[in-house]
Amino acid sequence: MLSSYVPILVITGFALIFAVVMVRLTVFFGPRNPNKEKESTYESGMEPIQTARERFSVKYYMVAVSFIVFDIEIVFLYPWAVSFLSLPRPEMLYSLSIAMIFIVILIAGLVYEYRKGVLKWD
Repeated sequence: MLSSYVPILVITGFALIFAVVMVRLTVFFGPRNPNKEKESTYESGMEPIQTARERFSVKYYMVAVSFIVFDIEIVFLYPWAVSFLSLPRPEMLYSLSIAMIFIVILIAGLVYEYRKGVLKWD
């Protein structure tokens, strides 16, 4: 049983050793000539106006989290949609009702976010 995992462990070990060696080789053989221009903040070829350590608005993070949540929910709905028509009739109705409950919960979350003003950019 455990002998079947030996090739996987060998390949994983080889990959880890190879990754560490490659990173170390770049440190040893890479060019080392830093200057002020190379260490400055890059903003699409424009002169940096402020420091890169500027804080973002909380709304940015709320929209980002909302996007991730709704993106993941779509990932859950896709396999359901693909297999929906191949289900027998009673299971199809049950599956449809469960999916509608799922979508209603998502819409309720979206309405809650809208009422809290998360989607409004000032």
